[in-house]
Amino acid sequence: MSPKELLYIEDTLDHMCESKKCCSDFATQTQDPALRTLLQDITAKQAEAYAKFYSLLNG
Repeated sequence: MSPKELLYIEDTLDHMCESKKCCSDFATQTQDPALRTLLQDITAKQAEAYAKFYSLLNG
């Protein structure tokens, strides 16, 4: 891969990680149980997507 392509991948992983962190933070701050559950589900799916993407890169 070219250095530019590696930077794109690094940016994508950083954005995925930041998005997961934001959803997790919002889930702990919200008072609405339904919204909290939704955000926790999104956080879990984002963590799963990150892990799959990362494993593809290492595989």
